[in-house]
Amino acid sequence: MDPFKHLRSQLQHGVARAWESLTQGWRELLSRSSGALTHFSATARSKKEEQESQQDFPRWGLLAGETWETAQSVIIRVEVPGMNKDDLDISVQGNFLHIRGEKRSEGEHRGRLYHLMERAYGRFERTIPLPHDIDRERAEVSYQDGVITVILAKTEAIPPRQLTVS
Repeated sequence: MDPFKHLRSQLQHGVARAWESLTQGWRELLSRSSGALTHFSATARSKKEEQESQQDFPRWGLLAGETWETAQSVIIRVEVPGMNKDDLDISVQGNFLHIRGEKRSEGEHRGRLYHLMERAYGRFERTIPLPHDIDRERAEVSYQDGVITVILAKTEAIPPRQLTVS
């Protein structure tokens, strides 16, 4: 076999494997984490100042979360790294939990030459559907180590039911 044909075949096979791996990663992101992909919009600063200081900052970031339930509660945890609890606004409207906030960039950015910039800054909103009706009056919210934990009591506790195998 011609060595160039063999090399070409190996190269094509390697590119096909890399493309399939990349495609599989995007499919996983879209199917499991599409809600975590959050848009960060411009802050309240002037448009000119915004364009000068953050023109190369990403406008999309991941705010990864998880939701599960017990017999009495629905628990939501969302990662909001690099934020202060005072910059967060959490509310329940209908069957949705809304997390709004603003992630601020530290310091002056003019004159910096970034080699890596994956962190998004600005205002954001993440909406998470709730699987049950909840009692808003008994909601508990805590924030520790960059993770918001929201515990929402269900309006009707649903006790676990033991099923028999026939």
